[in-house]
Amino acid sequence: MIALASISHVLSKYGWWIVSRSSGIVAFVLITISVLIGLTMAGKPVRDPQFTKNLRAVHEQTALAGLVAIAIHGLAILLDPWLKPGITGVTVPFALGVHTFWTGLGVIAGYLAMLLGLSFYLRRQIGARLWRKAHRATIAVYVLGLFHALGAGSDTGSLLFLCFATATAVPIAILFVYRLGASRRSSERRRAATRARTREAGRTAYDRAVYDTV
Repeated sequence: MIALASISHVLSKYGWWIVSRSSGIVAFVLITISVLIGLTMAGKPVRDPQFTKNLRAVHEQTALAGLVAIAIHGLAILLDPWLKPGITGVTVPFALGVHTFWTGLGVIAGYLAMLLGLSFYLRRQIGARLWRKAHRATIAVYVLGLFHALGAGSDTGSLLFLCFATATAVPIAILFVYRLGASRRSSERRRAATRARTREAGRTAYDRAVYDTV
């Protein structure tokens, strides 16, 4: 009975803090996995359609699960009886008086994650090309989330978290740089093809004009 009473006391006093802490870590892990999969897919390492379809499904599900974890994280902070942030502290960047800068980055990351995650279901209305360009900003969610976790998280100084962050940050950075390079090369090829078509059209028009004057 004493043990149960002690557990009940801890939960009543620190329950929401425990929920916010654990859901924040879960959200960061899920967003990290989603970003890592997304960057891997952009590199097209395997051209098997079924594998790509399965990988895309995992990418989407981890992103959605990350959004749910972010929502739980924000709600738990709102209900924390010690922190007492109020609606403004949870929804307005840099309004919370505790770890103001780092929590502000977290709020921005949450909004950006929500907009980019839900935009997947509006990509037909947005247009595939514009949606793909906007989707590249997902890396910003990861970076902001990482800084938020390191600056405001109470468990992010642990060896386990630091190992996870390092082990995932390095490949994410490499894949992102590779993706930027691939996009630049693709743009250059398109511009070169456009210039070639323009020159060909110009030569055709010139030849036709010469022929018509003969």
